[in-house]
Amino acid sequence: MIFITITEDHISLSDGLKVFLEQDSNIEVIGNAPNGKEMLEMLKYVKPQVVLTDINMPIMNGVELCKAIKANHPSIKVIALSMYDNPGAIKEMIDAGADGYILKISPLTELKKAIENVATGTSYFDTAIDIKEVHKKDDIDNVQPLSRSETEILKLIALGKTSAEIAEERQTAVSTVVKHRKNMIHKLQLEGKNELYKYALQRYGHYNQ
Repeated sequence: MIFITITEDHISLSDGLKVFLEQDSNIEVIGNAPNGKEMLEMLKYVKPQVVLTDINMPIMNGVELCKAIKANHPSIKVIALSMYDNPGAIKEMIDAGADGYILKISPLTELKKAIENVATGTSYFDTAIDIKEVHKKDDIDNVQPLSRSETEILKLIALGKTSAEIAEERQTAVSTVVKHRKNMIHKLQLEGKNELYKYALQRYGHYNQ
């Protein structure tokens, strides 16, 4: 029997996952929480083999939760279940110690396969994820880290601010902000401004809850 807990702030999704997973007589969902902080409290009383977690959640996000689990409950496996498919988001969860990463748009059978593999000690990543690209992204980040200004602008992007609003807040030219955006898209290997916003939200959105 594989005991799991689910960390997901959308209750309907959490309930749906429980119903699907428990169709398998070898899987039992023994708890769920809407954020990382509540899941950590739960782990004082329940002992799952696997924790499923969303990334972007209020109070404590999935990256912070994963780090805390690996520090305090090293035997527990962690699988990220996320809408974010860009290399930066995946890399951040891997760096936090995640044992698996599944996209929310993938069939639930993929998630079930991940749980079975991770429970036996084997890492598992969604078949739609190109792990080589993630590691390539890791190498590029080490060579081209974001500057302090770029990081500050990325946090403002996570707030949903426009280039004009960011320029006004930082007392700089709009063209300067636009240039920083283009540089970040290049460094992070993203496809455009929408991908940059998704990345910013995943990385810094929890600071704005």
